[in-house]
Amino acid sequence: MGLFCLVGIRVGITTHDGRMHVKEAGVGHALESISAELDRVIAGSIRDDSPALTRVADLIAEAPRVFVLGAGRSGLALRMTAMRLMHLGLTVHVVGDVTTPAISAGDLLLTASGSGTTAGVVRAARTASAVGACVAAITTDPHSALGQVAGPATVVVSAADKLDRSESASTQYAGSLFEQAVVIIGDALFHALWRQSGSHADDLWPRHSNLE
Repeated sequence: MGLFCLVGIRVGITTHDGRMHVKEAGVGHALESISAELDRVIAGSIRDDSPALTRVADLIAEAPRVFVLGAGRSGLALRMTAMRLMHLGLTVHVVGDVTTPAISAGDLLLTASGSGTTAGVVRAARTASAVGACVAAITTDPHSALGQVAGPATVVVSAADKLDRSESASTQYAGSLFEQAVVIIGDALFHALWRQSGSHADDLWPRHSNLE
């Protein structure tokens, strides 16, 4: 049986219990599918959301301090963005870290929530807005509570949130496509700001952690 299964994997035949074709369940096929979904989402953001992307980049560049906040994997994705903005020389804080100070007028809170309704993120966005800070959001729903707070600084990702299991927007599990898009959008924001700054890569390198 073990040999039969091994041969089946090599030639890509249907498994003995009638489950998905091995080729369709392979890592290569998964990478192709994920890449195609990301291409579609990023192309949509460039086509439909260029003003919002520019607005968010401008807010990051102009803010005296940038705070980032997301829950779960979205939060991990924004931590990557925070690291790159720090490399650029900006003052960046991750909400929830014990050393993160109070947000103030003129600061920027950069958020990510697939549904735009994550309670802690929405609450923080409203608090930031109330003290005069700017709020930017990456979400799938511009009409959500988070989108309403961020207004024109809302980048809309055409991906389902993690509760949508219809596979109409993505065949990936939960909110994976959205979270991948957050990483790429964050890197794109950094890259654009870096190029605009005129800094060389050698100028950024000394800011990398030396306590690793």
